[in-house]
Amino acid sequence: MPEIQLGMHTIRSHGTRVARIHMHDWLILLLLVIIDAVLNIIEPFHRFVGEGMMTDLRYPLKGNTIPFWAVPIVAILLPLAVFLVYYFIRKDVYDFHHAILGLLFSVLITAVITDAIKDGVGRPRPDFFWRCFPDGKGVFDPVTSDVRCTGDKGVIKEGHKSFPSGHTSWSFAGLVYLSWYLSGKIRVFDRRGHVAKLCLVFLPVLVAAMIAVSRVDDYWHHWQDVFAGGLIGTTIASFCYLQFYPPPYDLDGWGPHAYFQMLAESRNGSQPSTVNNEIHHVQSSELQAVSVYIPPQHDADTRVNSWDSSPMLGASQNVRTH
Repeated sequence: MPEIQLGMHTIRSHGTRVARIHMHDWLILLLLVIIDAVLNIIEPFHRFVGEGMMTDLRYPLKGNTIPFWAVPIVAILLPLAVFLVYYFIRKDVYDFHHAILGLLFSVLITAVITDAIKDGVGRPRPDFFWRCFPDGKGVFDPVTSDVRCTGDKGVIKEGHKSFPSGHTSWSFAGLVYLSWYLSGKIRVFDRRGHVAKLCLVFLPVLVAAMIAVSRVDDYWHHWQDVFAGGLIGTTIASFCYLQFYPPPYDLDGWGPHAYFQMLAESRNGSQPSTVNNEIHHVQSSELQAVSVYIPPQHDADTRVNSWDSSPMLGASQNVRTH
């Protein structure tokens, strides 16, 4: 479908209506926040750790290269900043709302899955020995040879949450979603072969990968933990993006499904009367300033790439009919 803009769909003019339609989605997001909070409170499974298993769990106890508070900034606020810039350029509340909704679903669903697996698996971190025995003196059960930790309970609890990596899954959930979003907006699959577009799309993925590497370097995770975290985050991000947007290689890949549904409803005269009135009062000067993009036509002998900058007479006539 050509890229058509019927006036401006701003937060002030259409924001309340769009948010009201998706009120149940925002309630589900709130429920996900509560579930994840509960998963972080409960005690994880304490897997058996024998004396002979401590060989691979004696890595030094270090701080975080990427602190916990920085992960939401990278995974949520950074994509939000990109969405906001695009909103100021296009003034499309449908895109802005659905981009935010999809991002939050991606991150929160990933968080719930990650923390649920953490609690269920209870895998010790690579630095578990020093969490369990801060004085360096190991104490084990004389019968089962299981550990008898003498360290701080909070530190020990965190030591049983190695698999999968939360830093990694959150980062991939937010930044892979951003890569999907960018690929649709810059039309990375327009068959023109601009490699610079691919570089821009893969940049968020590189940032997520480096965050994952830092978790192994800090000895907070085994390599399997970050691999699983990246896989979870990437998978959830892809599903959440495609829930709200067409694939980037699609002709309509630049906008959300809701935007095209709104256009179809306005043309068929099936929108609520209040929305029809808003469209009827679009200034004629705005309609004449619209530029319609006609995608390349691929024939057997020729390839035509053209722009039609004429006033959108057909679209305006369809809108005016009931």
